[in-house]
Amino acid sequence: MALSTRIHDSLTNSLRELEPRDPVKAAIYACGPTVYARIHVGNARPYVIFALVKRFLEHEGLDVTLVENITDVNDKIYERAREQGTPSDELARDMTAAYKRDTDRLGLGRPDREPLASETIGAIIELIQALIDRGHAYVSAGDVYFSVRSFPEYGKLSNRRLEDMAPKDTGEPPEEGALKRDPLDFALWKAQKEDEDTAWEAPWGRGRPGWHIECSAMAESILGLDFDIHGGGSDLVFPHHENEIAQTEAGRGRPLARIWMHNGMVQFGVEKMAKSVGNIRLLSDALDEFGRDVLIMYFLAGHYRQPLAFSEERLEQAERSLERIVNFRRLLDQAPQEVVQGDGLLDAAVRERRDAFFDALRDDFNTPRALAELYDLVNEGNRRLEAGQPYAGAHEALAEMLAVVGLEGLLAPEEPVDEEAERLAGERERAREARDFARADELRRELAERGYEVRDTAEGPVLVRTGGAAGAGEAGSPSSR
Repeated sequence: MALSTRIHDSLTNSLRELEPRDPVKAAIYACGPTVYARIHVGNARPYVIFALVKRFLEHEGLDVTLVENITDVNDKIYERAREQGTPSDELARDMTAAYKRDTDRLGLGRPDREPLASETIGAIIELIQALIDRGHAYVSAGDVYFSVRSFPEYGKLSNRRLEDMAPKDTGEPPEEGALKRDPLDFALWKAQKEDEDTAWEAPWGRGRPGWHIECSAMAESILGLDFDIHGGGSDLVFPHHENEIAQTEAGRGRPLARIWMHNGMVQFGVEKMAKSVGNIRLLSDALDEFGRDVLIMYFLAGHYRQPLAFSEERLEQAERSLERIVNFRRLLDQAPQEVVQGDGLLDAAVRERRDAFFDALRDDFNTPRALAELYDLVNEGNRRLEAGQPYAGAHEALAEMLAVVGLEGLLAPEEPVDEEAERLAGERERAREARDFARADELRRELAERGYEVRDTAEGPVLVRTGGAAGAGEAGSPSSR
């Protein structure tokens, strides 16, 4: 990497320097969805965060591989399929396709690999056998369980002590308790039940994997061991990621990942957004209403490690932030070349804000601080351009910054201003020249109702979209509501 990057590691509860296993590459595994229903805005937060972390590390000079699994074998899938009278594999396929359609609309590209649990059964069985051979797992009536007390470091990620844990903390179904040697043990393999319609052959009998072992096997099979970043929501710290650590270290004798990076939850009120609670907003519905740029800006406005409130107010604030950036870009587009290019070198103020923007991302991917630097670039640019003063390199710096945070579309060419808006703007300028300020104000209001604002600059009046008119703007723009 060109410059050092620090990331908060949940395992050590500290900021750690990212020291890639390979000096020119970075490997990231982020836990993806369990596909039993359409994903909601809360599910989309880690998808966005790790897509942007990948972009940032690529900007820093690393060749990044991002892996995000899809859990298509799980108790929740069986339960939902039974409720709907649908084969579980059919439900999983349909929901996987829906998940990809919904996340494609975020416009951030797909992860480099998206392994399915159902396609990783061989690697899962091999890891389970290694745990049995090492004395960390045992067979019981066709199930296989991990012996938690056989791994002395269990609890080191979540800072939990075995003596403080209750059987319910494991997240395992109560009926499995009778098959366990210890109530704290968790399932690696589950024997097929009569009402489960998918299963695979294994040395211990026909069945299917438990949830936790899937990710350990998928991550290792693609990225190997000791890869750079393992990510996911903070709700996965325990038991899911705690169990991943135990499985891999017990079975392989080596760490799975170097840094454990967790994002905070999206919240409705004081509760996290979750299907089990029922307080969800589907990603597809939010995209329909607000557009992808607004949602990306909404996620960027909060530090990834902190909870993020979901509300109309937050989304409207994100929309206003986008409008500020777009209006500045319009000023740049309309400014004389000598103002925005100068001698070909970055203006000192532009360079300072650009460098501070990327420094903020190097400091635990601090997007709120990075956005503050971007807004400072915009504010200073507005002042300079309206005064006809040079601001060399601002467009290039803005493009570089926006691309890393997934908002490069704000620089895309727009449709021409409609003829009626241009006529009103011209009439307003004539009214001002005639000192008919009442008429000029009336025309300004008419323009605002059509979704336009007149900015008076040193180069003359500039007409910019504000998104104020109903239906103004195209999908994905700040005015897409």
